[in-house]
Amino acid sequence: MPDLDALLADLRAIETETDPVVVRLKSRDFFWFSPILKAALEGRRGDLVIRPRSEDEVLAALAACVHHRIPVTPRGGGTGNYGQAVPLAGGAILDLTGMDRMISIDNGVAEVEAGVTLMQIDAWARGLGWELRLWPSTKRMATIGGFVAGGGAGVGGIAWGTLRERGNLAGVTIATAEASPRLMSLEGAEAAQANHAFGTTGIITRVRIPLAPATPWRDLAIAFPDFDHAARFGLALGLADGIAKKLCSVIDWPLPSFFKGLEEVVPEGKPLVLAMVAPSGLAATRDLAGEHGGTIVAEQDTLFAEQHHDQTPFYEYAWNHTTLHVLKRDKGVTYLQLLFPPDRLLETVAEFRARFTDTAWLHTEVGRFSGRVTMSALPVIRWQGAAALAEMIATCEAMGIQVANPHVSTLEEGARWKLVAADRLAFKRRVDPWGLLNPGRMTSYVPVSEREMAG
Repeated sequence: MPDLDALLADLRAIETETDPVVVRLKSRDFFWFSPILKAALEGRRGDLVIRPRSEDEVLAALAACVHHRIPVTPRGGGTGNYGQAVPLAGGAILDLTGMDRMISIDNGVAEVEAGVTLMQIDAWARGLGWELRLWPSTKRMATIGGFVAGGGAGVGGIAWGTLRERGNLAGVTIATAEASPRLMSLEGAEAAQANHAFGTTGIITRVRIPLAPATPWRDLAIAFPDFDHAARFGLALGLADGIAKKLCSVIDWPLPSFFKGLEEVVPEGKPLVLAMVAPSGLAATRDLAGEHGGTIVAEQDTLFAEQHHDQTPFYEYAWNHTTLHVLKRDKGVTYLQLLFPPDRLLETVAEFRARFTDTAWLHTEVGRFSGRVTMSALPVIRWQGAAALAEMIATCEAMGIQVANPHVSTLEEGARWKLVAADRLAFKRRVDPWGLLNPGRMTSYVPVSEREMAG
C-alpha cells in the first residue's frame, strides 16, 4: 500500500483530492464501450488525484511519486475508449486539465499546455486566422495532451491523414519520472516517442501542432438510395482534390435513425453521408452528390452548431460518437476499429457488409493514410461474446482489413502492427526507469530494479 500520508505531506503545495467519489470519477474513461474492458476495469481506481497547474508543479508531483515509488496515471478530459486513463496499479491520478494556457502561434505552429481542450485551441486559433488540422469527435471535451497520448485520428483526416503523418505533430514537452524529474523537448520525429503512448514515455506538458488556415465549414447531410451509392460518393469526394473538406462519413441505415436531431430529416431506410465542406466547394459537392444519386437533406454552419450546446455539429454523429448515440438506446452493442485496403477499398467494404449483415452496422470515415485515400471504420456490432468478437476480427484480417482491437487496454495488444519498438523501450528506460508511468499499459517493458539503479 502506498504511504499516502507521506506523499500528501510532500505535495502540500499542490492541489490534491482524496475524496473517494472524486477519485472514482477521475479513475474512469469511456472503457465501458467495450463489454470486455467493462468487466476487466470496472472498480479499478487510484488512491488520490493530483492537480498541477504548472510544469514546476508537475515536476514536483513526479519527484514525490518517484521518491515513494507510487504509480502515476495521467489524465486529460477522460474521453478515451481504451481504459488508458484507468489506474491499473492504483496510486496517483495526474489530472492535467488545470494546465490550460495558450502559449503562442508562430509561423502557423501553436504551442499550448497539455490540458487545453481542442475546442479552446480552435477558438483561440480562429481569432488569429488559423484552425486545428485534426480533432476527435469529442472536440468539446478532449484535451490536446490526451489526443496526442491516446488518440491521433479524427475530423480533418480526409485532408491531413492522422496525427502520425509526418508534419502533423511539431513537438511536445514531456516531464520524466527519473530520480530527479526534468523537462524534455522532443521535436519533429522525436515527438513520436510520446505519440499514442498512453503517457508511458513521459507526462506531456506542452504540445506544438501545425495549424491550417481558418475556414467557415458547412455541414452537409446527404441521403442516398443505398450504401453502394453512398460509398462511391464518399470515395469520389475523398479523391476530389479541388474540394476543400474536413469530414466525409458514410453511414449505413439504421444508424441515422439513432441520431437525435437528424432522424426526422433522413428518409426511412436510406444511408447517409455526413460531410464538412468549405463554402467554395459547396456547388461542386452538390453536383458530385447528384451524380451518385444523393440528395442533401440538411445543411448547417459547423461553427454555429459547435458554439451552442443545444446544437450538434455533424461530426458528433461520426467517428466513435456513432457508437455513443446507439448505446444511449441499445446497450447490447459495441464496436471495432477497421482500416480497409486502398487497393481493394469498395470491394472489401462490400464484402464486409455481406459477411456481417446480421451482426454489424457499418459506418466508414474517408481519410488519407500514408498519402492514399481509403476508409477506416468503427462499425457498431451486436455483442455476442468474446469468442464471436475474436472470430469477427480473424475474418476481417483474412479479408485484408487491418483491425485495431479496442477491447484491450495495452499498447501491444491493440493490433498486430502495434508492437512497441526497441527504440521506444530504450527511451522509456531513460525517462521512466521504474515503470511508474501508467504501469500495465506497456507490457513489454521490464522496470529497472533498485539494485540496477544503485549500481
